[in-house]
Amino acid sequence: MADVEGGMAPREVLLVEQAGESSRLHESLLRELRRAGIRARWHGSLEGPGSRPAALPVLLQHLAGVCASAVDGGELPLLLSPDQSATASAWQGVARGRAAHGRIGMILVDARLDAALPDDGPGIADEDQLLSTLLGEQAPAADQAFPFLDPGSVCVVAARDWSAAELERVSRLGVRVFGVGEIQRRGIAAVFCDALSIARSAAGGFVVSLDLAALDDRQLTPGPLTTALYALRECPDLLAVEIARAQLAPAWSAEFAVAALGPSANALRAMEDCHGAHNYDPLPVVFARGAGVWLWDVAGRRYLDMMSAYSAVSLGHGHPRLLDVLARQAARLSLTSRAYSTDRLPLLLERLCELFGYEAALPVNTGLEAVETALKAARKWAYRVKGVAPGAAEIIACDGNFHGRSIAIVGLSSEAQYRDGFGPFPPGMQRVPFGDADALEAAITPRTAAFLVEPIQGEGGIRLPPEGWLARCAEICRRHHVLLIADEVQTGLGRTGKLLACAHEGVRPEGVILGKALGGGLLPVSAFLADRSVMDVFSPGDHGSTFGGNPLAAAVALEALDIIADENLCEHAASAGERFRRQLEEGVGGAVREVRGRGLFIGVDLDPTVLDAHLAAEHLLRRGILTKDTHETVLRFAPPLVIERAELDWAAEVIVDTLERLQRPVVVPG
Repeated sequence: MADVEGGMAPREVLLVEQAGESSRLHESLLRELRRAGIRARWHGSLEGPGSRPAALPVLLQHLAGVCASAVDGGELPLLLSPDQSATASAWQGVARGRAAHGRIGMILVDARLDAALPDDGPGIADEDQLLSTLLGEQAPAADQAFPFLDPGSVCVVAARDWSAAELERVSRLGVRVFGVGEIQRRGIAAVFCDALSIARSAAGGFVVSLDLAALDDRQLTPGPLTTALYALRECPDLLAVEIARAQLAPAWSAEFAVAALGPSANALRAMEDCHGAHNYDPLPVVFARGAGVWLWDVAGRRYLDMMSAYSAVSLGHGHPRLLDVLARQAARLSLTSRAYSTDRLPLLLERLCELFGYEAALPVNTGLEAVETALKAARKWAYRVKGVAPGAAEIIACDGNFHGRSIAIVGLSSEAQYRDGFGPFPPGMQRVPFGDADALEAAITPRTAAFLVEPIQGEGGIRLPPEGWLARCAEICRRHHVLLIADEVQTGLGRTGKLLACAHEGVRPEGVILGKALGGGLLPVSAFLADRSVMDVFSPGDHGSTFGGNPLAAAVALEALDIIADENLCEHAASAGERFRRQLEEGVGGAVREVRGRGLFIGVDLDPTVLDAHLAAEHLLRRGILTKDTHETVLRFAPPLVIERAELDWAAEVIVDTLERLQRPVVVPG
């Protein structure tokens, strides 16, 4: 298998379909393989043994030749079969194609051992003799070059049915059996990891044979097995895969095939780097699945999500209530132009206004759009209501802010990189130091329309202002007839322990910007909330959004708001976050200058002369903790609000231990 830029190239897969009940599976499976970036072609459908028994030896010999040629040519055969009667011939062909390298190993996922011999008694079928044949206990007349498999590199996973003779036979040969009891005790991920180590010890590579009859609701379920199969992507010595009885569950057959044969992490990262704009520099991990507070990469490794997509996944990955609402609403109605009304949006608007205490709400998609909406409202309010001369309105923000990356918003930024190369910026934008109320008052002029502020600066490093600062800013703005607009895109909806972070100081801004968590991690949903005195500056045609307020987004947002209330997530964030912050404060050492935050919005400020935050984030990634550095000095921790205390306790232990190890001086032996 060729390497491309340090990573395994996408596999060349040859789809071979054995005729019978599995016929025509290839059409849908080919689509799924290609969608997943797998280079697959269909060899054709081989005639099944049930139609012309006399032709069976010819069929098996042909199948062996197809597999041998494929492996010899660098392709990976993917065999779909109605049973395992032809499996031995397929793997014999693979073994012949690899004969120069040595014998091959095998992982057999099956409810049976398939190690019977005709002498064991009546009723022994060909597929019951799979292991016996491949291990040389039962040799077909057509080929005497046995054994094809290295017995010490063979294992059976999920077995629960065998005879005494079969168990004695595989034990004598050195085959490792992982029964369903062991899977129940240890989990399929740990068992499959051990099975991989055994199979990969073979000099010639290994094959995987998966019989869907092994699936059992209580013992081996499809979801965890899919995750385990992702580990096969990182195995260049995987030679072939079979899915037997694929007709039993075509959708799961496709899921298993994609999990096992999809591009490796390195291949996917190289693809993204080659074809994507270089406006991100992601950490070295590629995710394929998420559930609750956990994510799994394309190698099947699990990580605790301590970022929650900057609060967008505050309700966890794939919350069942959100998925249910998403599916039901998508089946009913997902999008119409705002030239028409729908039955979902009015309910969301009413709920937002009642919940947050404002008279009107304007829905859009991303947080950036909501900020732009607020800026447009503030400027027009300044001209229509305050009496500022046309074109002269001013907006004040804070140093260290992050409100988005549009041209207008980066004009407010104090971050040089966000501004570099994107000017000229709209006029009327200025900044004051975060946490300095006197500076705000000094900056206000008769032309000032609004003060735009994050109650806690997220991207700025989880920076909290001095106690009482926001309340004083609100008083200053009221006195000078200036709109106080709070950007609660990251801090809102329970993140800090209250529904809005402004509530910690009893502040009611003239406008509030919501986003991220409002979409439940499924859709971009944001909104600008204000009273009629501000919102009514908009007339039809002044502002709009094709997708803003669509019925699908409205239905998901309504359910997200219900979940926050029903599961008491504000209260949980307050108590769990305080416990987590104390654990970090008590455990971290000299590299940490400060642990700060509120609720489940925590920043660990590192001394850059002792420890680089980006390096720390990479080491935490290796230990299964997802975080991201800010300005190379602060580690952000903002997990889904549904995280359990036991999971937070584990995270705190790993974080403290990792930071301690990284700042520990290396002792060089004298």
